[in-house]
Amino acid sequence: MLKRLFDFTLALTGLLATWWIIILAWIVASIDTRSNGFFIQTRVGKDGKLFKVVKVKTMRPTKQPGTTVTQRGDPRITKLGAFFRRTKIDELPQLWNVLIGQMSFVGPRPDVPGFADKLTGEEREVLQLRPGITGPATLKYRDEEELLAAQSDPEKYNREVIFPDKVRINLDYMRNWSLRKDISYIWQTVFK
Repeated sequence: MLKRLFDFTLALTGLLATWWIIILAWIVASIDTRSNGFFIQTRVGKDGKLFKVVKVKTMRPTKQPGTTVTQRGDPRITKLGAFFRRTKIDELPQLWNVLIGQMSFVGPRPDVPGFADKLTGEEREVLQLRPGITGPATLKYRDEEELLAAQSDPEKYNREVIFPDKVRINLDYMRNWSLRKDISYIWQTVFK
């Protein structure tokens, strides 16, 4: 209850303070990508339920089947999109997801179907958490795009190394949760 109340209050405050940035970013991203400036994608949420995450679009639309793994220097990312990603402006619309209870400020990042929903055994406990905008695994892998760019097979490395480590970190987070730690993760995300 405390975590949800904290999330709701902070999300409402954040939306009231940044709605104009979100609208401006949406307009500019719409012009930059020549498509809807919001990126809406199905992700796996709490208890394995699917929901639509909302972000500011940072990539050009493409007709070729792509990958869900994004590397530094990905040609799909626009110059403006790189700025939005670096400053985290692209994440601001997720305040809506937090406000309505689909996400939390702190928790495991919401994955596309094919990862978290495929967990088995005790690892499946991660699905008891609402996915988060940030968290300990997000902070550890802050430079994930650069890390993946250095791999010969980024998708395999993500599947076999990064994702299992994130699951371990998120299980530890769940088992040792405190509001103080959540505030610390948010602080580190904003000011580092």
